[in-house]
Amino acid sequence: MNLDEHARANLDEQVRAAAGLAERLRALRVGPRLLAPGAPEGPLAGTGIVVKDLIDVAGVATGAGNPQWLADAPVPKAHAPAVTRLVEAGASVVGKSHTDELAFSLSGTNIHYGTPANPAAPGRVPGGSSSGSASAVAGGLVPAALATDTGGSIRVPASYCGVWGLRPTHGRVPLAGVVEFAPSFGTVGVLAATGSMLETAGLALLQGAAAAVPDVLVVADDLLAEADPAAAAAVADAARRLAASLGVELRRGELSAGRLGAWLGAFRGRQFVEAWRSHGGWIERRRPLLGPGIAARFAEASATDPAAWEPAGAAGEEVRAALAGLVPAGGALVLPSAATVAPPVDLEGPAKDDLRLRTLRLTCVAGLGGLPAVSLPLAAVGGLPLGVCLLAGRGDDERLLAAARAAGTAARPPQAGQ
Repeated sequence: MNLDEHARANLDEQVRAAAGLAERLRALRVGPRLLAPGAPEGPLAGTGIVVKDLIDVAGVATGAGNPQWLADAPVPKAHAPAVTRLVEAGASVVGKSHTDELAFSLSGTNIHYGTPANPAAPGRVPGGSSSGSASAVAGGLVPAALATDTGGSIRVPASYCGVWGLRPTHGRVPLAGVVEFAPSFGTVGVLAATGSMLETAGLALLQGAAAAVPDVLVVADDLLAEADPAAAAAVADAARRLAASLGVELRRGELSAGRLGAWLGAFRGRQFVEAWRSHGGWIERRRPLLGPGIAARFAEASATDPAAWEPAGAAGEEVRAALAGLVPAGGALVLPSAATVAPPVDLEGPAKDDLRLRTLRLTCVAGLGGLPAVSLPLAAVGGLPLGVCLLAGRGDDERLLAAARAAGTAARPPQAGQ
């Protein structure tokens, strides 16, 4: 189904009016223009979205953040299922958003296309690899965007840019039509400007139904300790406010029993093996120009023993058992979405590497366990946004979306420029 003529004319006018904003944000590789009209009816009718440039939109080659990849890419004849679900719910695709090259980064910088703006933290990175999607939502270009998350690529940009993000339970959204990276951990999810929009778009993507909010929140003190002290304090305070606003009990505990380092090692081992399986042949054949950090990680992946794939299976079982032992059924774990606020664009060297690893120790938990997570922009440090992550048992995505809707914007702290 397509938009009727009047609705399509209105959307075309909105897209034209957004051209200047899109140029300032530097968030899009393609657009703004109408790439796929949404159905005339549905919960997202009349809503414009952008799609991360790892996800197929019919008629538009998928660039994966690298111009040599784009040159080799066929033009897809069909939307990825994730796109189809939102289009059938009424959303119209108005652009393809920038991504870090082949999704192998958390910063949002790109040597080929530049760095999308972070409207919530000027001069700082937007986070990656869903950089353009987060920038477009944070800047008001669109109210929602499709993105992907393997090791934090929705949760980190959501945190840095002060928007709402959903990483679904692994397997709930098909990965067909998505450029592979580490398929054992990869998911397609949503970034949104409000908690209610996150729930609406998330339910359409999941093909789910609204649910009750989590009935207990448990702050993971060992995960909180991975964040900067000021960030940890801000997340703990936000957790208290969130529990009060939801009217639920707040508890504290430890999740990992000292296993967090081992979990990260297992996650990275499988991620590196699968990243090389996905792209090693193309890299060796094409010899593409890659950003230095991404090139270094692919070099490490090329040298990773294929046996490093194995430990992630047992580690995932440990994660799920630890969560079940700490958080009652129907509850949610609370942790920081990232180790600190968005760093400056020019952060390099050991400081950047340290931040990446500390953040991965937080984000790898959901990946290993195949667990759903939401990032809620409920904390801030020095006027800069910081996400509060809620993580739940497999299949409890709708409870997390309900928490996002219920939290709303009233509990959000002031941010830079407000």
